[in-house]
Amino acid sequence: MIRYTLKCPDDHQFDSWFQSSEAFEKLCASGMITCTTCGSSDISKSVMSPRIRPSRSASKAMKPAETRPLAGPSSSEEALKRKMLAELQAKVEANSDYVGMEFAREARAIHTGEAPERPIYGEARIDEAKSLIEDGVPVAPLPFVPKRKTN
Repeated sequence: MIRYTLKCPDDHQFDSWFQSSEAFEKLCASGMITCTTCGSSDISKSVMSPRIRPSRSASKAMKPAETRPLAGPSSSEEALKRKMLAELQAKVEANSDYVGMEFAREARAIHTGEAPERPIYGEARIDEAKSLIEDGVPVAPLPFVPKRKTN
């Protein structure tokens, strides 16, 4: 899995995980990645710095100030991102049907007209998600893990 920081033309930035660089390129080219703030599908990778953790022995020897990132979002920016993500999750859960691991089957049925059209969310294996994308079924990864509904 690869995590990219992405941005839209309005310079809104957000992070998302992808199976590979090729998966990102394919989703981006098909317009299936959209800005979490404005909904634009004109998305590009933002400049990122790699996150490399020091070895355990080196991290023990470091002073506390050296362990902080040199640059990055402030705690207020992180809090805002967490709040926006929680709001998105609440909106998806309130306005969509959770179909669990039946997501791929149900999305395909809706796409072919065998099931009534409605917003759904759920979970799918990587091979199922790739197959949906290859077949032109409009799907997109969620930036959160769905709460599994029980009974």
